[in-house]
Amino acid sequence: MTQRRSDHGYEKADDEDDVLEWVDQVMATVAGEVRRRRRELRWSAQDLADKCAEIGHPIPRNVIANMESGRRSNLPLVDVMVLAQALNTPPICLIYPVGYVDDVQRLPLQDSTSPLDALRWFTGEETDLGADDDMLRYFRAHHAAQERLRSAQRDEEYARYHAQTAPNADRKAEALRSQARAAETADNAENRLRRVRAFIREEGVTPPFLWPDLAAAIDSPGSDPDITEENDL
Repeated sequence: MTQRRSDHGYEKADDEDDVLEWVDQVMATVAGEVRRRRRELRWSAQDLADKCAEIGHPIPRNVIANMESGRRSNLPLVDVMVLAQALNTPPICLIYPVGYVDDVQRLPLQDSTSPLDALRWFTGEETDLGADDDMLRYFRAHHAAQERLRSAQRDEEYARYHAQTAPNADRKAEALRSQARAAETADNAENRLRRVRAFIREEGVTPPFLWPDLAAAIDSPGSDPDITEENDL
């Protein structure tokens, strides 16, 4: 892959002698995105340094300037995390700035790919890698089921209110149907939560925290969810 430095890290070039090493490419991309976001905020390098100090991990102005100009040869992960917080962006968006570069190289000796595909690989969203982290999948399924349960409970409460205050029989019947659908969705989400939490416990891991009222319903004694099949998680 032939690239050369540009205002945003690097750009394609025709001369093979200008190829950057993969480490330099990653560094240049992060530096370019830090510079772009800093300028977007109309901050000086000192302004950014002050913000990092407020967060609790000082990064001196000269270090930021050297990074942006390419004079700094390495960038610790902790610096990326703090710079991202200071610039009000996820750290992953400094490494793979979707929309601001055309392509990136995930690892050395690999072909270029889109920043979005690289981002999905980095965060574990990409599933066609031959690598399977069950616990990550379980915790994501747990979060999704919990959010669906909360939404269904809100919908059920909303429909119950409209059933109680309906001006006529037709409106009341419609609200009661909506309430029943929401209650069924909530019940399915509760069952899914029980299954996911059971799978997590099977691995010897403590499931995520639930508020006491919700935990009383989900983790009640006597509930024995079927955990023989996990393909739908």
